[in-house]
Amino acid sequence: MNATINLEKKHFPVLLKELISIISPLYGGTFIDCTFGQGGYSKKILENKKNYIVALDRDKDIYYSALKFKAKYKDRFKFYNTKFSQLNRIKLDKNNLRGIIFDLGYSTSQIKNSQKGLSFLDKGKLNMRMGMNDISANDIISNMGANNLTKVFKIFGEEKYSKKIAIEIVKKRQKKTIKTEDLVEIIDNIKKYQKKKIHNSTKVFQALRIIVNKEISELINALINSFQLIPVGGIIAVVSFHSIEDKIVKYFFKHYSEERNSSRYLPDTVNSDRCFKLINKKPIIPSEAEIKQNPPSRSAKLRYGIKTNDTCDFSKLREKFKNLTDVEKLR
Repeated sequence: MNATINLEKKHFPVLLKELISIISPLYGGTFIDCTFGQGGYSKKILENKKNYIVALDRDKDIYYSALKFKAKYKDRFKFYNTKFSQLNRIKLDKNNLRGIIFDLGYSTSQIKNSQKGLSFLDKGKLNMRMGMNDISANDIISNMGANNLTKVFKIFGEEKYSKKIAIEIVKKRQKKTIKTEDLVEIIDNIKKYQKKKIHNSTKVFQALRIIVNKEISELINALINSFQLIPVGGIIAVVSFHSIEDKIVKYFFKHYSEERNSSRYLPDTVNSDRCFKLINKKPIIPSEAEIKQNPPSRSAKLRYGIKTNDTCDFSKLREKFKNLTDVEKLR
């Protein structure tokens, strides 16, 4: 995932004005911030004393930021150090729940934390674990076979040179443990004659972050659980940053907001049990002014839906992206 930040300055919650206008916190209610980070969205919502925030984050380091919010907002703020795929386990008054928010990017503190190793600018042991992980990037690079590495880089990173990079990794690791700077060097040597629109290592590092944190299955499960948790009339809003995330979010809202014929043989019989109402069919993107202030926001897309039905069968969502969740299981 791409960062939601400007590394030269402070953290900027992306599309903040647009998100606030969508969830309408002026009327009061409870909102779930599924990716608390540095609390940009939560802080804005809590400006209204009628509002309550339930915040989640899998990163244990975020706990200290949450403590400051708890001290300031008292009983209007609760924090759970957990994955957002498990949001259905938290305790809250569902009747007062008005919105569930996801920002799928990384915060300034996470990117700058060299121990997390999220950036190709870091040095030292590969990590990329955001919390509550089974594996690290070092485990993947040190142990995964060339064929599976190729799949990971190609599918999750859309990396053109996946196979060459994978073969070189397997070759190099026989002599030494590959660290962050070594992986960057391997990629640079293979792609040194290519025209650079983005850093050579961007796609491979994206792929590693996805598989280490199981970001695909986490997102799918979180979206399904958010639907089951929020009452009819509530809003689910998601800010995504790369094409894989956006495809999943787009399908989640678009497929389950359309009226479809219950049978191709009965064209006049319509299945109207839609799960969402969409106000904006196209994603909301940052303004030129926001991109100028915070360049990494340029890839952000905000999609949202209003729940219209209590039940929904998400089997097609899981089936649609099974090829991605299967890659997450590779070792």
